Amino acid sequence: MPTPPPSPGLPPGGATAPASPRVRPGTGRTPAALLCDMDGTLVDTERDWLATLAELLAEHGADAGAAALAPFAGLPLDGAAALVAQRTGLAAASAQDRLDAAFTARVRAGVTVQPGALALLDSARGMGVPVALVTASERPVADLVLTTLGPHRFTCSVAHGETPRGKPHPDPYLAAARLLGVPATACLALEDTPTGAASARAAGCRVIAVPTVDGIEEAPGTLLLPSLQEVDLGALPLAFGEDDG
Repeated sequence: MPTPPPSPGLPPGGATAPASPRVRPGTGRTPAALLCDMDGTLVDTERDWLATLAELLAEHGADAGAAALAPFAGLPLDGAAALVAQRTGLAAASAQDRLDAAFTARVRAGVTVQPGALALLDSARGMGVPVALVTASERPVADLVLTTLGPHRFTCSVAHGETPRGKPHPDPYLAAARLLGVPATACLALEDTPTGAASARAAGCRVIAVPTVDGIEEAPGTLLLPSLQEVDLGALPLAFGEDDG
């Protein structure tokens, strides 16, 4: 499948992650920017993605149970296709094309916005906090979802294939911070999978995770919540751009 062109203004070249921050709990500072994962975080498409994978795996006689699907959570298309190929013997290119077509069709049929997502995005806008979409999905899928969420709610977006490396590497979050002109250590990332949370943490972001799968653990700079409805940008127990030292 041809790689979609990068979004306008995407900085070229690689990026390196700053040292992992330590956060002073209870400071309650406002982030310089809000960097949002898409699938599973803002829209309930992670289950569509896993259902797409389950169908292809089952078709080729591979295990498609919950435990077998867990490693796919948060993976980009090419990484998922490679894993499908390992498990089924299907060529990776063929697996990628089939996954892409099936998942895009599901998204085009309509997606469900996660509870609290639009209110949170609008809250950020009202506070003057810029918002970026940072997704492991391909650009065509990202653009479909942006239409649902309202492109006016986002200052920029970074999709898979538009940085040298995808999640769990820090590149997507570093690119989004650069596009917004702020340091990643001053940003709050919203995630739902271990892969995405690892990417955001490696970039130096503070992270709020609303997990859709197991594997994310609370740590300095990482807060787990049951819903986006629990996120109050004006009263966060996280300090941005600072360290305890």
